[in-house]
Amino acid sequence: MSATANPSRRSPQRTAARPVATTQTTTSAPTAGLSAAEPAPVPAPLDLQPPVVVARGFGRIPVSGVSPVVEGAAYPAKVVAGELIPIRAKVFREGHDAVNASVILTSPDGVEHRTDMTPVEPRGLDPWEAWVRPDAEGAWTFRVEGWSDPWATWLHNAEAKLPAGVDIELVCLEGRDLLERTAALAEAAGDPVQASILKATSMLLIPERPADDLIEVATAHGISRAMRQYGPRELLTPTADFPLFVDRQRALFSSWYEFFPRSQGASYDEATKTWTSGTFDSSHERLEHAASMGFDVVYLPPIHPIGTAFRKGRNNTLIPGPADPGSPWAIGAPEGGHDAIHPDLGDWDSFDRFVARAKELGLEIALDFALQASPDHPWVTAHPEWFTTRLDGTIAYAENPPKKYQDIYPINFDNDPDGIYHEVLRILKLWMSHGVRIFRVDNPHTKPVQFWAWVMRQVRETDPDVLFLAEAFTKPEMMHALGKVGFHQSYTYFTWRNTKWELEEYLTELSTQTDAFYRPNFFVNTPDINPFFLQSGNPSAFAIRAILAATLSPSWGVYAGFELFEHEPLKAGGEEYRNSEKFEYRPRDHGAEPNLNVLLGSLNQIRRSHPALQQLRQIQFLDAPHDGVLAFAKRDGDDAVVVICSLDPNQGVESDVRLDLGWLGVDGQTIDMRDELTGATFTWGERNFVRLSPANPAHILHVRGR
Repeated sequence: MSATANPSRRSPQRTAARPVATTQTTTSAPTAGLSAAEPAPVPAPLDLQPPVVVARGFGRIPVSGVSPVVEGAAYPAKVVAGELIPIRAKVFREGHDAVNASVILTSPDGVEHRTDMTPVEPRGLDPWEAWVRPDAEGAWTFRVEGWSDPWATWLHNAEAKLPAGVDIELVCLEGRDLLERTAALAEAAGDPVQASILKATSMLLIPERPADDLIEVATAHGISRAMRQYGPRELLTPTADFPLFVDRQRALFSSWYEFFPRSQGASYDEATKTWTSGTFDSSHERLEHAASMGFDVVYLPPIHPIGTAFRKGRNNTLIPGPADPGSPWAIGAPEGGHDAIHPDLGDWDSFDRFVARAKELGLEIALDFALQASPDHPWVTAHPEWFTTRLDGTIAYAENPPKKYQDIYPINFDNDPDGIYHEVLRILKLWMSHGVRIFRVDNPHTKPVQFWAWVMRQVRETDPDVLFLAEAFTKPEMMHALGKVGFHQSYTYFTWRNTKWELEEYLTELSTQTDAFYRPNFFVNTPDINPFFLQSGNPSAFAIRAILAATLSPSWGVYAGFELFEHEPLKAGGEEYRNSEKFEYRPRDHGAEPNLNVLLGSLNQIRRSHPALQQLRQIQFLDAPHDGVLAFAKRDGDDAVVVICSLDPNQGVESDVRLDLGWLGVDGQTIDMRDELTGATFTWGERNFVRLSPANPAHILHVRGR
């Protein structure tokens, strides 16, 4: 919790305000080294209904518009341990007496922490706000308590009546009564010092004194502080308790690096015209390289056996050559399916060595989880009900007309939900037992949202540290729904947000409108997406996108080849890579010049050093008139960073940049800053001139001496 929050008592039973629990059943977690051949536990009946919160109407002090509340509190809002989050509500009452409000945050062990709210603009719309920091992982709740504030009411009346000479004796009498009542509350709380100050102050409210003196007595800083802490809170009106789930920090803050193990160490024999695949053991070098650049998550595309039926060849052709390895997303062959390892990559022991080496380097392995099957997958014959059979008797393959994916069968989740749901959970727990605690889920938007809600609940019950990243490039409502039901992070539209207004609008949405349920991960490229902005191959374009991704979002990702400026499209106007690694081996010399290795390492080091860059919600865009300059500030606690980045990779740009010194927490007219990219130092004021070039397209400025 924040140091300003007050831990008080353990939460009493408040049945009418708490979520109604539903029965949840899970299969038991497998032990380390669980074999895919072991029989699955007997499936328990599915429970697909999320918990709900009993509705409450207006109480004595009306409180409405509470946030963050996700789908009427059916799902918990997202937080990570130590993250500063806003709680907001509208609080009001009849007449002219003053109201106040507090947030009561309840930790998983039942201890309550009170943080008083503050009215914010526009005051006429009654908005209140408090920022809190849950400090432990697990299931938390919060509620807002509206209350009548007799001291604020008295103070308002005193400031109006005393100078006018109206009801002086009555005003003083009422003030003394409030101060004495508050002194008794302070004494009961074990604070005799504040009690003495309050009693002494009450004796100073003498009607014969000048009005200015009386007001000065009532508004003294010490009295204001004491009244905030111990003043009477009348007509206390609590809302329902709303759920928060506090994840580990990596759910919000992470740096991802993606590579194909089969390409790492792969070799081609000209004599036999055959390839030798890379392996998990030959990929340790790639782990070391990723760690040296400061990444903390290494993501692997599917590592399972690949089907041969309708296998795709180079550049997604329908006729593969004998040496073409096929798409890793065409999962399943006689060697096994989602619970098996492609024999070319190694065995379970080599995979365990790979995961262990990653852990030694401070890395986590994220595994692709693609719920689809090649025509050769064992499921096709063992469980044909898990697929869709067309009227002509054939199994439907994946299509996104006019595109056809004949090498992939999509799953049907409606014919046998008990069977497929529990099989998915078994597979996840198998990989979890081998050290995988992060899954990047392929195309989750093509599966039922209800299915994912069930999966997330089951995994959270037994393994709340396991994280899921949604690779869903689709309509906003579906992307948001996946976040609401439990996906910890999500791919985003960042790839297609390049202009200043697009970036400002999108980050405003992410940081203020969807922040309770949708955590972004800004990938600069993917095996499927060769962004138009990068297709010139201009190194400055790559640097700009890396700087933006690494500083705008607390999580970002890079697909191997980006650091080498790979940029050739398959065809003009398209976003697919020529010679795509999805369909062939692509061994690389990652030390070849030129490269972005140093910049990527610097960005990740800067991110680790600055809490301001590890959070999403506290961002302010700065006034920079030039459309080719994006300027913004981020802050968290004592840390503040200002980023000024060119959006033009081809020519220099110049602009004024205006700083909001108050928002940055700076007293005075100037501010000292250090550029974390170059080490240069600056002293700036409210208005500053900036020149950026393709060779030096950005400043990342640490605000010093706050």
